[in-house]
Amino acid sequence: MSTAAPSRLAAIMLVLSGIGALCVLDALMKWLALRHGAPLATFGRYASGTLIALVVWQWQGRPWVAPGGLLPNVVRGSLLAVMALAFFWSITMLPLALVLTLTFVGPLVVPFMARLYLGEAVQPRYVAAGVVGFGGVLVTVGGIPDLSGGSLLAALAAVVAAILYAASAVIMRSRAAADGATVITLIAAVVPMLWLSPVAFTATALPGPTDLGWMLATGLAGNIGVQLMARGYVHLEAQISAVMEYSALPWAALFGWLLFDEAVALSTLAGAVIIAGACLWAAKTPKPAPRPAIAPPPAPVP
Repeated sequence: MSTAAPSRLAAIMLVLSGIGALCVLDALMKWLALRHGAPLATFGRYASGTLIALVVWQWQGRPWVAPGGLLPNVVRGSLLAVMALAFFWSITMLPLALVLTLTFVGPLVVPFMARLYLGEAVQPRYVAAGVVGFGGVLVTVGGIPDLSGGSLLAALAAVVAAILYAASAVIMRSRAAADGATVITLIAAVVPMLWLSPVAFTATALPGPTDLGWMLATGLAGNIGVQLMARGYVHLEAQISAVMEYSALPWAALFGWLLFDEAVALSTLAGAVIIAGACLWAAKTPKPAPRPAIAPPPAPVP
């Protein structure tokens, strides 16, 4: 009896759960970045992620990427290093919900990146669902904010991070089936750690045991998030996975309420309903259609 592939709903739930894990990571990282600065906190996140990923990699028999897969994964890891620095710095300058809102421009460009990189036909329904989801985000935060000075620079950093994250997500979609979640997670931790390693040697004060423990927690949350999303991406188009990214805002509201006793405004609930509707619309099983073959990805250019 053959093992059936996960259903479309199961794949969507994997992606949503992975996004939830990354929201836990964001909350921890804001606290650590405010205490130690974004560069050191980001290095700690990827160093701890590397240790955890190495244990899992060894336990699973040290799998490796398929032929031609190393370069795309290294490029993806490099994009993640820049993305993480920009994002984690921006959340030290602006409220987390606002930064999440700004990063939601990323899912809007994924369908077009997927068209160029993966050969996926742009689906109008997914583009429309992305626009609806972004509308739900704006409802949640009460409209487009007025920014200037340092806040504007932080907002631009968040947007840059969003575009880099979108590009990394498309690359992960292209490699998920061939390489597997374990090796993708490992390379996505090792490469940013190597890029950020000079930070560890130039830091004037290193974290104490308690903060090191929290950094280990960021590595665990980040690796779980990447693992779940990589497993779900195998069975979903990049465009529908992008719409699922909007679920991060309700996740953030939930964790704020549970962990920090933050009140949930009516606008947050209204926005969550709109976002959920957009995700459900995108998740609706489409009519069968021939899927374009995915050619071996060229050397990606950020």
